[in-house]
Amino acid sequence: METSISSAPALELKAIINKAHTPNAHEFAALAAEGNTEDTKMTRKKESSDKVSVTLDGAPVTLHGTFPTVGKIAPAFSLVDSELNDVTLQSFAGLRKVLNIVPSLDTAVCATSARKFNEAASTVSNTVVLLISADLPFAMSRFCVAEGLKNVIPLSLMRGRDFMRNYGVKIADTVLAGVTARAVLVLDEQNRVLHADLVSDITHEPDYAAALAVLQEHKPTKTSD
Repeated sequence: METSISSAPALELKAIINKAHTPNAHEFAALAAEGNTEDTKMTRKKESSDKVSVTLDGAPVTLHGTFPTVGKIAPAFSLVDSELNDVTLQSFAGLRKVLNIVPSLDTAVCATSARKFNEAASTVSNTVVLLISADLPFAMSRFCVAEGLKNVIPLSLMRGRDFMRNYGVKIADTVLAGVTARAVLVLDEQNRVLHADLVSDITHEPDYAAALAVLQEHKPTKTSD
């Protein structure tokens, strides 16, 4: 079984035992502290390796996780719909997906992107638009009803907050820590990423035209009867 004590302190501890000397409390504490220091360095190195920075109105914002890139298979997820059902990526098997990831629908830019993708959804076939945010399902449902948005499916992070890190959009600092950055992903029927747009500044709108162009370029896969 591996321990949290690094190899060097472990050898020192073995040497002490071989000398038939029982370490006192201070010696044990010093050895453990040295091992923990090494573990802490390794942990910090790993955490820093998956940090990405975007901005919020020009100010740096740190994200945790790895944002999917074109050609990769999107990670599985489980989110919550307006009826409080758990919905997974597999729930949309056989369909192309647009993931419109927003911090909160209670902001102007997020609301605008929801409206624009709702309008665009009617122009593409075999495609579902998923509106993903940290808002509660009730609030997301009210927004969609009030705005008359019938072509998007609102999905809440209420019971699926691991989505944020798995998709590389988890805001780690600033006043928005705890919600997502702004991003758009387009997936094909097999969940392969066709388009990936991690918006460089959270206050900006995504590139709608680029996302729609990808859908037009990659026609739906024909399935045999």
